[in-house]
Amino acid sequence: MAISSAEGSKKKEIRERLLALLLFGAVFAAIFLVGITLYIASGGADPGVGVENSIPTFLLYTLLAILPSFVWLFFFLKTDKDPEPRTRILIIFLLGIVSAIPILFFEKSLLFLINNYLGDDQTGLFAASFTSFLKIFAAVAFVEEIFKYLVVRLAVVNHQEFDEPIDAPIYMITSALGFAAAENVLVLNSTVWASPEWPFYTILMRFLGATFLHALSSAVFGCFIALSFYNLKKRNLYFLSGLGLAVLLHGLFNFFIMKSENFSQFEFLILILIGVALVLFSLSKKIKKLKNICKLN
Repeated sequence: MAISSAEGSKKKEIRERLLALLLFGAVFAAIFLVGITLYIASGGADPGVGVENSIPTFLLYTLLAILPSFVWLFFFLKTDKDPEPRTRILIIFLLGIVSAIPILFFEKSLLFLINNYLGDDQTGLFAASFTSFLKIFAAVAFVEEIFKYLVVRLAVVNHQEFDEPIDAPIYMITSALGFAAAENVLVLNSTVWASPEWPFYTILMRFLGATFLHALSSAVFGCFIALSFYNLKKRNLYFLSGLGLAVLLHGLFNFFIMKSENFSQFEFLILILIGVALVLFSLSKKIKKLKNICKLN
């Protein structure tokens, strides 16, 4: 009986590993397919003179683009003493990648509406500022944060493996890093680079900046979702507060990164992100001590 049980456990472990390998392959396939889709949907590479994006360079840039997400995912998962199943993590990461397609559609649609109904030629400081606010916070930050949440809400929240509060930020981070990987693929492959080394500099900057930002903003949202499990009367308030703070952090980062004129300003933004990460790390310690019951229904 004990031998039969051991054999059953071994077969189950082998099946789980095979499934994980298949999902890992699916992640890479999705990256390439989504990357090509986004590349076409965005209108292809920016015009200019530089390094052409041939098939080999597209593959190289794609592999380079997903590296930051995998590094951050490995780091964040290592902080979880009771790790989630690898298959579930890969599924959420995969769905995060795929979410880039509807996100691009909604962002382009909202930006089109804002540009056509408000326009870029608004007179007056308030009108121009309001237009910029809608573009940065509503058309980009809000759309991306809500879709990263929907991936987790639809794919894992009601699953038996979602059984403790800390799962919320872990899965939110995983979804965010999947989307960030697809976004990095689009950035690297939609630009004609002036010299071969610039894609490597860019992905390093995105590793420290945009990819880190996506993980942190979703972690903020996830922490508030985790806290909402223990105050049913204020659940909606926690949800909206988490979403609002995630959008605010995301939007402010995008705003200041567009205004940055030198590397020292970028360094200041990174220091802010590190500060946010330290606060989240402290908060996650408290969340891990909460009772392991997760119900969103």
